Amino acid sequence: MRIIVVSDSHGDAFAIRSVIERQRSAAMLIHLGDGERDMLEVEGCLGPMRAVRLRGNCDLGSVSPSSCIEFAGGQKIYCTHGYAEAVKFGFSALEQKAREQGAAVALFGHTHEPYYEYRDGLHLFNPGSIRHDDYGVVDIDGRSIVCIHMKIN
Repeated sequence: MRIIVVSDSHGDAFAIRSVIERQRSAAMLIHLGDGERDMLEVEGCLGPMRAVRLRGNCDLGSVSPSSCIEFAGGQKIYCTHGYAEAVKFGFSALEQKAREQGAAVALFGHTHEPYYEYRDGLHLFNPGSIRHDDYGVVDIDGRSIVCIHMKIN
């Protein structure tokens, strides 16, 4: 199962649309926040792809959650924008919340910087900012989880 992960589009719905076109076979698109309006613009392009959108610190007035748990390919995924977990200053709060939920993957944004680390059974993955051409894919096949950073151009 392939999941597209984007974050921090900040008004660049075109970039999200480009990724959807390139990753048509993906089962799910997760937007980790700071671009809720952009997701509303591209919903018509998704086809059968399931969409998850979270609230970021710049999504003023949003009623979307700032974090959630998703189940994909038999794995539990903790999704958050990251500002509530202060990810600009470290990952201990993020890691703690993900582990409390029993997640195998913790997806986060907010920093605009691509990041990946595997810590004691937990994948920490930030796709970077799609506004700067960065996004990610997570491929799940049974117990195998692969997180990949990608560029639009």
